[in-house]
Amino acid sequence: MSGPTGGLTGWALDVMDALGAPGAGLLIAAENLFPPLPSEVFLPLAGFAASRGGIGLGAAILFTTLGSLVGALALYFLGARLGEERLRALADRIPLLDSSDVDRTSRWFDRHGGKAVFFGRMLPVFRSLISIPAGVHRMPLWRFVLLTGSGSLIWNSAFVLAGYALGQNWHLIEGYAQVFEYGVLGVAALALTWFVVRRIRAKKKSPVT
Repeated sequence: MSGPTGGLTGWALDVMDALGAPGAGLLIAAENLFPPLPSEVFLPLAGFAASRGGIGLGAAILFTTLGSLVGALALYFLGARLGEERLRALADRIPLLDSSDVDRTSRWFDRHGGKAVFFGRMLPVFRSLISIPAGVHRMPLWRFVLLTGSGSLIWNSAFVLAGYALGQNWHLIEGYAQVFEYGVLGVAALALTWFVVRRIRAKKKSPVT
């Protein structure tokens, strides 16, 4: 069963062929640190590699989940190093933001951080970014690992198993994943636009001191 050659997919398959399941995990760890790298391509491609016998199916799921966890932990520790005090100071220097926004986010994360980390692992781009506030707010490490590992296992398993089932047609998954990704990013863009407009109006209404 032949596979893709050339380009990003060909390179990714070469990595898996050379390193086996750990290679798939390495690619997913890199994707967590550099979100433009597409897990929606790497994961079904790992399933395809398993379908042709290059790596074991269970090993593909295990190592891609470990890769997700390794990448998430790197960002968690980055957030922990940044800390809330530095984040407040940074917010005060950014137009339309101030330290009170950090405080409100902190209170929200105290209430909903567990759900955000778990379900965030299943959202494009956010699955990487959510690890940073988890570190900033010092979510207990054992809880972060449990929630991140569980969410990643569900997401990764779905894509790896789909790639395994589709075989050479694994690339069909990419089209559906892109529609989902655009939907998530569209909602995020609308939310950001609403925040900016609301904050600009508030600034205009506030008295000049």
